[in-house]
Amino acid sequence: MLINTSGGLTGGDSFDIEATAGDGTVLTLTTQAAERAYRSADGHAQMTSSLRVGDNATLMWLPQEMILFDGSALRRNLSVDLSASSRLLMVEPVVFGRLAMGESQLSLEFHDRIEIRRGGQPLYLDGVRIEGNATARLDRRALGAGMTAMASLLYVSSDAESHIDPLRAMLPSTGGATLLQPDVLAIRLLAEDSFFLRRDLLPILDRLSQNTLPASWRL
Repeated sequence: MLINTSGGLTGGDSFDIEATAGDGTVLTLTTQAAERAYRSADGHAQMTSSLRVGDNATLMWLPQEMILFDGSALRRNLSVDLSASSRLLMVEPVVFGRLAMGESQLSLEFHDRIEIRRGGQPLYLDGVRIEGNATARLDRRALGAGMTAMASLLYVSSDAESHIDPLRAMLPSTGGATLLQPDVLAIRLLAEDSFFLRRDLLPILDRLSQNTLPASWRL
């Protein structure tokens, strides 16, 4: 369980996480609650996570939502090094603004990069860069179509192909699943808000984690 004792991130903060799943082990990493990127008066917050997964090991990277407040500035990087026999379940949920607090117009900076390599070779590279009026960008039909929450999920395992059809049946119209390789399954999901995002994610994560999802996800 990863705990942020400051309660959130703001300009000038720097968080570095390093973890290794040793050969033949199973490691699950999650957070005690949703993370928050607060308004930044100066500069940006930096979060860097470096993960390694050994031979015949399993890593489940399951942080809860990152909530981006109006005026926040966050640069985040996740890198995962897999061996040829590693298994991985990774999810990164992001929520733009706090609708319950009337935060419907957002101006922020969000740079996000995910780099996953297997045997030293690129397996999955993804990046998001939003600066300025985030609401206007998310309102664009080709980007967010007015949705305020999203998640990227990657599942690397020899049984990935067996999950593709059941998961497609579970996804709403704002989600999609594809096989990047026979053992690499990727999901993109958009939702109206954090409630619907979690509602749609939970059965997917339950299936792919074999019902071992951390209890904090259900609080």
